[in-house]
Amino acid sequence: MNRKQLTEQIFNKKSFLCVGLDTDLKKIPAHLLKEEDPIFAFNKAIIDATAPYCVAYKPNLAFYEAAGLKGMEAFEKTVKYLNDNYPDHFIIADAKRGDIGNTSAMYARTFFEEYNLDALTVAPYMGEDSVTPFLSYKDKWVILLALTSNKGSHDFQLTEDKSGERLFEKVLRVSQNWGNDENMMYVVGATQGEMFKDIRKVAPTHFLLVPGVGAQGGSLEAVCQYGMTPDCGLLVNSSRGIIYASSGEDFAEVAGQKAQELQKQMATELAKLG
Repeated sequence: MNRKQLTEQIFNKKSFLCVGLDTDLKKIPAHLLKEEDPIFAFNKAIIDATAPYCVAYKPNLAFYEAAGLKGMEAFEKTVKYLNDNYPDHFIIADAKRGDIGNTSAMYARTFFEEYNLDALTVAPYMGEDSVTPFLSYKDKWVILLALTSNKGSHDFQLTEDKSGERLFEKVLRVSQNWGNDENMMYVVGATQGEMFKDIRKVAPTHFLLVPGVGAQGGSLEAVCQYGMTPDCGLLVNSSRGIIYASSGEDFAEVAGQKAQELQKQMATELAKLG
C-alpha cells in the first residue's frame, strides 16, 4: 500500500486508527482456550469487530513468538485472514528488527515476501546498512524507532551532542537520506505531547506511528494538535485499551465499541483539516 492509498483509506473511513494485536494467552477470555487455535480465534473476532473503524492492524511479534510454533502459526493465519478478507487495511509487523545488511535482507524477505506485510518496525541503532535492505521493496514501509513512549526513552533518545542536537533528532535527520516520506515512517510515542512540535521541525511530512493512546495515557487531541499534517500523517495505535476492554464473552463487541469511540474522535480531528 502506497501513501496515496493509505491516505485515501484514512479520509474515506474518517479514521487513522491502528489496532494493536498484542495477543496474550494469559489475558484472552478463558472460554477461547477451548479453541483449537485460541490466539487466532481471538484475533479473528477482534478484527471482524473493529475493521469498520480502523485502517491498520499491528501484530506485535513478541506475543506470537512467546507461544512458540503455535504462536507463529497463529500470526501467519492472522496475516492471511487480513490479506484475504480486509485487503484495504494496512498491516504492520511490530518486530523491531535491524541487523547487519545481509541479516536485515533476510528479515525483509521474511516480512515483505513470505508474509506480504505492508510495514515493519525497525531499530536504527546499527545505521544505514541495517535499514536500507528493507527500503528496496516497492510500496513497503520501514517504520523507524525515533522517540518512544516508554519511561526509559529518556536514557538515550533525549541525549544531546555538542551542538545541542538530541539523539532522536539525529535519527530523524540522518535517516531521511536513506528513504523518503513515501516509504519511511517514524515511531513517536503519544506520551511525548508537545515534543511532536520538535519532531515536525525535522520531519514535517513523514507519517508517524503513534503508540501510547489509551492504556499508556497519551492524549489523542495533543497528538493531533502538534503532529497532524494536511494529509493526516498519523497512524495512532491502541492495543490493550481495545482488545482487552472486556474479558468476557462479549470481548469482541466491546472492542468494536472502543474502536468506534476512537474513530469518532479521529473524525472530529480530521474535520479540522477541512
